[in-house]
Amino acid sequence: MSRIGKMPVTVPAGVDVSIKDDQISVKGSGGVLQLAQNALVKVTSDAGKLSFTPANESRAAGAMTGTMRQLVNNMVVGVTAGFEKKLSLVGVGYKAQAQGAKLNLTVGYSHPVNKDMPAGITVATPTPTEIVIKGADRQRVGQVAAEIRAIRPPEPYKGKGIRYSDEKITIKETKKK
Repeated sequence: MSRIGKMPVTVPAGVDVSIKDDQISVKGSGGVLQLAQNALVKVTSDAGKLSFTPANESRAAGAMTGTMRQLVNNMVVGVTAGFEKKLSLVGVGYKAQAQGAKLNLTVGYSHPVNKDMPAGITVATPTPTEIVIKGADRQRVGQVAAEIRAIRPPEPYKGKGIRYSDEKITIKETKKK
């Protein structure tokens, strides 16, 4: 069984976790997140701790125990602290501007690119070449960041494009005669 799955998830004060037959719901100051319950994992709550045990001795049940534990832990962290991804724009004239739930990008195309943010995700631009995406759901924050990066991924010769702030781009050497 997964070693991660054996560790309990501590539920901080101010977070309400409800376990039903088919769904786990976590409610906190950051919002409400829900996760479908898996039949291979038994979830029990006692004294502010959530424990995860496999329903049977199969390899899939052991693997799913660690997965479910981490997904529920991400939900608890999301409704308390939240998650964020930072993107940076590299290139002459590249800029981003957040307007409410919209992100306007000027990234070298003949037209501006507008991206609508889904519900629960907020976007901010502290500087014109920086984008900060925040939200309670870790998967959705990462997905939105990946979609924004895919608008103009970094190219390998000059490094221009949209990249994660901690991403390292390996610059290729140009063709020599």
